[in-house]
Amino acid sequence: MAIVAPPSAATTAEALFRAKQYGFSDRQIAHILTRTGRHGVVTEAEVRAWRRRQGVGPVFKSVDTCAGEFEAFTPYYYSTYETMGESARADLKRVIILGGGPNRIGQGIEFDYCCVQAVFALKAEGFQTIMVNSNPETVSTDYDTADKLYFEPLTTEDVLAICELEAPDGVIVQFGGQTPLNLAGSLEAAGVPILGTSPESIDLAEDRGRFGALLDRLGIPQPENGAGRTLEEVRAIARRIGFPVLVRPSYVLGGRAMEIVWNEAELERFTEAAFQAAEGRPILVDRFLADAVEVDVDALADGERVTIAAIMEHIEQAGIHSGDSACVIPTRTLSPGVLDQIRRHTRALGLALKVRGLMNLQFAVKDETAYVLEVNPRASRTVPYVSKTIGAPIAQMAARVMVGRTLEELGFLTEPRVDYYSVKEAVLPFSRFPGCVVSLGPEMRSTGEVMGIDEDYGLAFAKSQMAAGASLPTEGRIFISVNDDDKPRFEPIARTFLAAGFELVATSGTARFLNERGVPAQMIYKINEGRPNVADLIINGEVAMVVSTFTGVESKFDERPIRSLAVAHAIPLVTTIAAARAAALAIGQLRQKPLTVRALQDYHAALRGG
Repeated sequence: MAIVAPPSAATTAEALFRAKQYGFSDRQIAHILTRTGRHGVVTEAEVRAWRRRQGVGPVFKSVDTCAGEFEAFTPYYYSTYETMGESARADLKRVIILGGGPNRIGQGIEFDYCCVQAVFALKAEGFQTIMVNSNPETVSTDYDTADKLYFEPLTTEDVLAICELEAPDGVIVQFGGQTPLNLAGSLEAAGVPILGTSPESIDLAEDRGRFGALLDRLGIPQPENGAGRTLEEVRAIARRIGFPVLVRPSYVLGGRAMEIVWNEAELERFTEAAFQAAEGRPILVDRFLADAVEVDVDALADGERVTIAAIMEHIEQAGIHSGDSACVIPTRTLSPGVLDQIRRHTRALGLALKVRGLMNLQFAVKDETAYVLEVNPRASRTVPYVSKTIGAPIAQMAARVMVGRTLEELGFLTEPRVDYYSVKEAVLPFSRFPGCVVSLGPEMRSTGEVMGIDEDYGLAFAKSQMAAGASLPTEGRIFISVNDDDKPRFEPIARTFLAAGFELVATSGTARFLNERGVPAQMIYKINEGRPNVADLIINGEVAMVVSTFTGVESKFDERPIRSLAVAHAIPLVTTIAAARAAALAIGQLRQKPLTVRALQDYHAALRGG
């Protein structure tokens, strides 16, 4: 122990108590003591042990949910440094569920769905459910969801204080996303029982070196990669792999500080941001597989068996965060051989990682090979989408597995098959931030998700766009500005729009390319070229949809204002070729047949043969 107690223990206890009342965390106190230089390097764990020896700890007060008018049967609690607490341990089997903490752009509310589903399942299994979360805008923090609610931050110090009082049979970290998952190791080190997948397996999946060795041992392909703790190490890895590379910090949520890097100048700039987000952990560098198809897989495992819940094919190309990419169940373009690879790799990794509960895997498919990008031994933001598509509450089943049930007992032994298309689309917040950069990439931007279901893929996609607030037009004028790499791929899409009766207007380069190939497109000025220009068309309501695929510095003065104007005027905006292709197909089907509405329960009944 590095800390030497001052002569008066009473003075120490009083000073600690006063510091805690003022709101200083153990981590902050450790930092201050280290800075003084009198105690050497002091850790948060040492401060906690020191504080406990002095008898300094929080108590928990209740919030009267009935404001004194009636007796409150489901109170919730907050910590404070006083002398009398109001929360008592019940003589019941108890499970603590850690939520996701405060929401931000890049952290979906889908994790809260998983937490609530876990509460339902564990109550049915006879457990007292104890929720820990600090976000008032969630269902998990409703006073009548869990049996007890602690409205506390998701930090090691705060969660350990609750565990010390409640002495739970176990803590679930899988359902709140990366935030609680990052606490698994420190909680286990303090003696807290972690239910489901072990912190050792969680760390194995997160540690790039160890995970890469596991993939090699299993014979599962992965993009060439490496991990570095300094800029020089990252630069050496990128040079060895070759540009473009994907640079990202480890142990973060929502692809924060993740970037596709095309040259050394960008590498230095983006790596600095990644190091700040990584908080001392290594930076991951992966070969970027251009033009690959990304695939998500959600699966359940009980330590003995692995059952795939759904395989989701992304509609956007590789390089866009899975939380922002539209995707479809079942897959549409993957060959039986590729699907077989994905299923084999999923089962092998689930067993090798000893997963108990949910797991999410991400693949990139290129040249008929499925490369593993990452494995997350936790619930993913696609769980609500998958559950509603296949008609099975997989988060509830995962919670039951964590407390001892098997997949055989739950009757979930085979991958469900659906005979309709379910399309997930992201809800993006750009309209809330006028003038912001409207683009999709490796860092997640979305704040939620919607889905559309239909027997026809195009109509399912159209429904998803309607739900996201961007209904596709069936007539009018489409403005087009695509980069040079995308122009050849856009030509057949442009012909589809023309065949559907749309008029095309485009910037000079795009218009020239299309006209030279017999696709009539009217040239319109860019914003800085003269009047009338595309901004005038958008403001005057003369554009039904915008297709803009420019990215990077070249788009700063023209494309970014165009995208911002489209968002501000609620005009459907397409920023990738893959999305433009899906939109063209959907518009064609919308013009051929009317949309139909069918209850979700009816789809599920059809799956069960009802």
